[in-house]
This record gives sequence, structure tokens and C-alpha cells, in this order.
Amino acid sequence: MTFSAISALSPLDGRYAPKLATLRPLMSEQGYMHRRVQVEVAWFISLSDAGFEEFKPLTPGARTYLLSLVKNFSEADGEAIKAIEKTTNHDVKAVEYWIKSKFDARPELTAAGEFVHFACTSEDINNTSHALQLKAARELVLLPSLDAVIAKLRTMAHTFADVPMLSRTHGQTASPTTVGKEMANVVVRLNNARDRIASIKMMAKMNGAVGNFNAHLSAWPEFDWEAFSRKVIESPEPLGLGLTFQPYSIQIEPHDYMAELFDAVARTNTVLIDLARDIWGYVSLGYFKQKLKDGEVGSSTMPHKVNPIDFENAEGNLGLANALLRHLSEKLPISRWQRDLTDSTVLRNMGVALGYAVLANQSLLTGLNKLEINESEIAADLDASWEVLAEPIQTVMRRFGLPQPYEQLKKFTRGAPMTQALMQGFIANLAIPESEKARLMEMTPASYTGKAAELARRV
Repeated sequence: MTFSAISALSPLDGRYAPKLATLRPLMSEQGYMHRRVQVEVAWFISLSDAGFEEFKPLTPGARTYLLSLVKNFSEADGEAIKAIEKTTNHDVKAVEYWIKSKFDARPELTAAGEFVHFACTSEDINNTSHALQLKAARELVLLPSLDAVIAKLRTMAHTFADVPMLSRTHGQTASPTTVGKEMANVVVRLNNARDRIASIKMMAKMNGAVGNFNAHLSAWPEFDWEAFSRKVIESPEPLGLGLTFQPYSIQIEPHDYMAELFDAVARTNTVLIDLARDIWGYVSLGYFKQKLKDGEVGSSTMPHKVNPIDFENAEGNLGLANALLRHLSEKLPISRWQRDLTDSTVLRNMGVALGYAVLANQSLLTGLNKLEINESEIAADLDASWEVLAEPIQTVMRRFGLPQPYEQLKKFTRGAPMTQALMQGFIANLAIPESEKARLMEMTPASYTGKAAELARRV
């Protein structure tokens, strides 16, 4: 069967395929194979420099050639490995054989061929490859997509810092804020969430079948294999892997760092769900309009509609991402005894989980870029909500020791529509200094925003 955008089982490789073009080379099976080749080559070259009599240092030409296998790895190379796997029925062994096949007509490499995958268990290659995949996906795709959302929200926070807006705690009218301050709240939350994602160390182990360097020491008992492994893992790319050494493991790396990473992404997604729902609500209230696009249809039957589909799409995809991310973080750190295979098939879905998150970030950014503020609607909402000034009035009354200020305002405002005249009439009868009375008289719902504008500009 020939697969296409409309025959793909996953919408990430169908409907949304173009939007994930940057993630696919990193987190697909081809990306996984690419990283496996990278790890095998780095280990092989490092072994040649370890000082073993049986494996002399490789010549510069051989090193350049080996690194070119990594640099130029293509889809055709991936297909060649898959063809070998049909015989081996083992994907890592297929990578080993493919690399060795590239040694033909190169006597120097052919002579050293058995040092490919030397003393390694499959998981020495797999866990390092997964770490490299996640590192690249985080740095090249996930964080940039999140940064774009944060940057847009920061611009909105500054642009709309002075635009007063009615708050709605519990869905009811509440003390005013500004549009910019509400965007700033999300910027701060996302900055903290981003820092958590970025700070997680990508761990890797290369210590053999059960984590004890058994095979390594059987070959060279006096060699410091732990230090060697650490050097390969922590040295910068391309000769090293640029990861963080994991000194203790069973056959598999414990995956605790993965759980931490996926939890951090899921927590970030939760903040974004909160944002998507709030913006959806503000569009519903008319606080924001959406820029029209020629030819776009909001409803198949109601011509007037312009639906907030980008925020709805983001919310749905963030939910899908979190469902997968939470399963990954709960399942991956668990392995029966020294190894079971339940992690293997689950790990192949890391790209799916991150794909939904990246797709959601793109939808959010698209939606935010479509928004146009409707200041007249926001102002009208404020002007119809004079009851929110009950808070400052009763607070000033408390300052000057008037009796039962809260109770007085509660009786005066609850269950009755409040107007400017009614509120100012109440103020006029207060036994407070005239200067304070004048200050309260000048206050409006639109001016009662506290430090909102200052806070909005600060982010």
C-alpha cells in the first residue's frame, strides 16, 4: 500500500504532516536509526583512541569517512537498514551490519570491523540514541515553538498593558485588571515551565548487558571502562555524544530523566490549555475579534460565524499530548528485574506525544496572531459593572474606622443593578475626609486596575 496524507493512520503524518516537518527527521524511526549510527560510530572511533594494542588509532581519512556516515545519513540508508532487519529480526544488529557493510574496500576499517558494537548491549545504543533524539527535539523544535508563543504573549502584555478589562472570578464580575496583565500572568508561568524543560539533563549509559561492564572487563580487565564510557557519553559531539553519564543502571537506563522531561512538558501543556480556554472565553465575550481570511468558512450553515478554531485545536491536541506524556512518565521508569521489553514499543511514541504538543503550540500562535482587541466591547463591559467599586469603597471605609463597611456595601450592591450615580451617591454620604471622598468620586471601573499596567510591562 502506498501511504499518503489521506491514508495515514495518524493525523500527525496525514492532515498535519507539513506542520511537523522539523520534528519528523528527529523523532521518526529514521531519526532513531540515524542516532544509532551516530552512537556506534562515536564508540568505534573512541575505542581506536583508547590505547589498545589490538585497535590502533584510526587515520584522519577513516575518521572523516565514519563521521560522514552520520552527517549524510539519508532515508535510503534507513531503508537499507530495514532491509537487513528483515533477515536479522533485530533492529540494532541491523545497524551494526549496515555500518560494517560500509567498510568494504576500506582495509583499515575492515580489519577493525569487530570493534563495531564492541562489548555493547542493544540498550547501550538505544538509550543513548533516545537521549540524542530528545535533546535535538527539545532544542530544535519544542522549545522554539514554545518560545514563539511566549514572545507573542509578551508583546501582547506590553501592547495592552494599559487596556482595562473586567475580571471574572467564579464567572462573576470582579476587580478590574488589564488585558496586558492577564497575558503577563501566562508569560511568567510559561517562562518557569520552559526553564524546567530546558534544565533536565539527558542521561545515558554504556555499561553492558546488566550495567556492570561484564563483557568489557572480560576483554581488558585492567582498563577503566567506566571512565571511558563517561568520556564517550559526555564529550561534545561529533566525537562524543554530549549527554550526561548515568553511572548506575540495569540493562536499560532507568528513564527517570525522561519521566521528568515528559512531566515538565505536560505541566507546560496544562498552562497552555488554561490559556486556550481563557482566550476562547474572551472571544466569546467579544473582547477579541478574529482577523478574517478570504474564503474561510466558520460554519457550514451559519454564514456569520468566525469560530475560534485555533484555540480549540490547541486545547484538543494538548490533551492528546498530555495523555501520552503521562503514560510515558508513569510507565518508562518501571522494568521487571534487569530488563523487560514493555518500554521499547512505548518509547517509539515519544515523537507522537511531542508532535501533538508542537502542533498545539503552532495552533496557539496562529490563533494569537489572528486576534484583534475590541476595546469598545471591553469598555462597555466595564461601564456596566460599577458594582466592582464596592471593594475600594469598603476598603477606604475600613481605613477610617467606619462601622461595618463590608456589610454596608454588601447590602447596598447585592441583587441590584449598580450605576455610576448610585455608587457616587453612596460615596457622597460617607463620613471620610473630603480629599478621600473626591478620590473615590473620580474612580471608575476602568481606572481601578491597581498595578496591573506596571506588572504587565515588567515581563
